[in-house]
Amino acid sequence: MSSKEKYRLVITVKEIRGRCPVYKVGDKITIESPKIIINRTDNLCIHALGAMLSILVPLSHGTSFKQLGLAKKETEKGYIQCLDPGKPYTNGGTVFFEIKREKSLRQTT
Repeated sequence: MSSKEKYRLVITVKEIRGRCPVYKVGDKITIESPKIIINRTDNLCIHALGAMLSILVPLSHGTSFKQLGLAKKETEKGYIQCLDPGKPYTNGGTVFFEIKREKSLRQTT
């Protein structure tokens, strides 16, 4: 992989345990680091974004999902969840996200 190669990340809500006031199953967030692609993003929660923030740049540059502990085997997708533990600890719920990596048409120079 070229050090200039970047990947688009498509993050999809796969499951919600409890109640989430922001997301519904199937919602997507699209990132072409360092940008969140607004017209391809359904919603954005600061709690979920905070949980993902430290892994988004490495993933967009090709770091392995398995190496980051987000997948059991080498693949172009991994999983993460938001910080809200849900009941009985909070009134919210935990959202589970699938992150897929795609070749980006944009490349850095």
